[in-house]
Amino acid sequence: MEVVIPRTRKIIGALTATAAIGAVTLLAGCGSSDSGTASAGSTSTTADATSCPTLTKGKLVIGTDTPAYPPWFQGEPAPGSKWKVSDPTSGAGYESAVAYAVAEQMGFSKDQVEWQVTPFRESYAPGDKKFDFFVNQVSYTPERAKNVDFSPSYYTVSQAVVALKGTPPATATTVADLKAYTLGAQVGTTSYAAAKDQIQPDQAPRAYDNQNDVAAALKGKQVDAVVVDLPTAFYVTAAQVPNSVVIGQLPPPDGTTEHFGLVMTKNSPVTACVNAAVTALDTNGTLTALQNRWVAKNADVPVLQ
Repeated sequence: MEVVIPRTRKIIGALTATAAIGAVTLLAGCGSSDSGTASAGSTSTTADATSCPTLTKGKLVIGTDTPAYPPWFQGEPAPGSKWKVSDPTSGAGYESAVAYAVAEQMGFSKDQVEWQVTPFRESYAPGDKKFDFFVNQVSYTPERAKNVDFSPSYYTVSQAVVALKGTPPATATTVADLKAYTLGAQVGTTSYAAAKDQIQPDQAPRAYDNQNDVAAALKGKQVDAVVVDLPTAFYVTAAQVPNSVVIGQLPPPDGTTEHFGLVMTKNSPVTACVNAAVTALDTNGTLTALQNRWVAKNADVPVLQ
């Protein structure tokens, strides 16, 4: 079933042209080569895998959580695989494709990439990590950035509310209309923070360990509505919870724009290479091309006022 996902906005609008050029220059300075490209249609300079100071020389370890879901990760796991639902190693799905594009931009082939299961909340907790970078819809927040490094944005996102068709919350047109209902969201996420702080429901939102549990709670009518990021909301309604509907988007809190970044150990020596790779992929159009392939389709979802 095709999942219809909204058109996204420009990803790294805050970067100036000078900063972007400087980041690309930095990446080239890590040990450039003209032998590869991460661009979808345009040539770019990639680094030498031996020059980026990863945890293990010549290898790039990428962390993500499990279960993994479309449109972020796609592909059937192999029998006995540690991955559930979708296989991050496949290269299919937006975040899997971005991860491999970043790896290529850093000079790593697919065979040099190793994936590691890391629980979502551990990705931005204080302390050293067993991955070089983590990718799993981790939104940048100043609080999280005290503990870990974030790359520039690779995706701009909004939060959305999903309910079962024909139920009272499905008729909501404002944020205030949702205050009386029991809400659910994944613990430790900006979705949970949005449910708690933006909607400010009469009772605390129910917290669930992962997205699968969030969808199951809505399907089982344990909650009246759930808060998830907008692309995930379309996956919920298309594949996880029959007869559900996206009620609307929550307005950006305090007028700010929420975005996802790759996560690294605080002050990691690999941060500069990763940041330069993400900037280069934005500059050469690769991120836009990957969004258009995996998540960027038009959809009209009202903003709840």
